[in-house]
Amino acid sequence: MNILITGTSSGIGRATAQLFIERGHRVIGLDLLPASLPEGESYSHILADISGPLPELPPCEVVIANAGVQQSGRDIDVNLKGTMATVEKYAFHEGVRAVLIMCSASAHSGAEFAEYAASKGGLLAYMRNAARRLSRFGAVCNSLSPGGVTTELNRPVMDDPELWQQIMDCTPLRRWASPQEIAQWVWFLTMENRFCTGQDILVDGGEKDLNANFVWPDYLCK
Repeated sequence: MNILITGTSSGIGRATAQLFIERGHRVIGLDLLPASLPEGESYSHILADISGPLPELPPCEVVIANAGVQQSGRDIDVNLKGTMATVEKYAFHEGVRAVLIMCSASAHSGAEFAEYAASKGGLLAYMRNAARRLSRFGAVCNSLSPGGVTTELNRPVMDDPELWQQIMDCTPLRRWASPQEIAQWVWFLTMENRFCTGQDILVDGGEKDLNANFVWPDYLCK
């Protein structure tokens, strides 16, 4: 299958692209940054900003809207409007199988930067709207809301022993997910799941329902 994944240069997007490639699919990666995966028959990389003009692409059976920013001053434009534009342009066609929107645990708890949490909260409503309309193609559409994930974006707390201990104290499983673990959820929701649609799957190690608390360096919160 042709698989479109946005935000493949690092983190969850890169891990997801690797998983789909390993399992025999052709991945089209779309990112502002250069490719970090070898390009060839199984992977092609397109430089693009999801909040700007989007390129023309061949039809993709699976669309994974993963790209996003945090505390950028453009969180609404990129995370919400850019994701909406991605899904609207690439998902609505005969032959589409599944759409997955990368959301965030902060959409449920609000325990993060205000604009970021709002952008991800908006995606929950949009996902359900898209799921209703995509059902006419027989496609499933869901969102995935990770909690803490060990990506480079989270280095400010991962590399600070005091802040990291605070996070572990309010994370019931006492660890964060790896990008590869989240990629496995993406795979299940888009490739194995054929009946769950219009749902958000929260994968946060129990943090939200048991003890939500956003921890970040004070100097980066201004």
